Amino acid sequence: MFILAHNIRSLHNVGSIFRSAEVFAVDKLFLTGYTGVPPQKEIAKTALGSEDRVVWEKAEDIFSLIEKLRAEGYAIVGLETGENVKSITELPSDRPVALVLGNEVTGIEHDVREKLDFLTEIPMPGHKKSLNVSVAAGIAMFVLSRKKW
Repeated sequence: MFILAHNIRSLHNVGSIFRSAEVFAVDKLFLTGYTGVPPQKEIAKTALGSEDRVVWEKAEDIFSLIEKLRAEGYAIVGLETGENVKSITELPSDRPVALVLGNEVTGIEHDVREKLDFLTEIPMPGHKKSLNVSVAAGIAMFVLSRKKW
């Protein structure tokens, strides 16, 4: 499983994503757009050393990265809420997943969404229907990692 963290503005969220990526054995974490990269104390504060154990790469152009990963056989899936979105529990497991995470406020940009194979969401029976991006990322990594077990 690959994670593409795109335009994540909070370095604390970036650190938390690193930490979950390490726990759930993500193969590679791509930091795209203006997402911050290690070493930075704000990332280290929540990553707790996992930024040194997770394979990661800064990728400036998310569009080129998406096309490269698709050519390698990855399903390019955006984690987002909205209409016509599949539950993450219903994702097919016939090919590896590259999961795209979007900005904390605006989500995945429209032009990036157009390049995705499909969108997925975490079922949320509560009223708010919104999770912090790093919390949502951790839940998604857990669900997707179970498909490997």
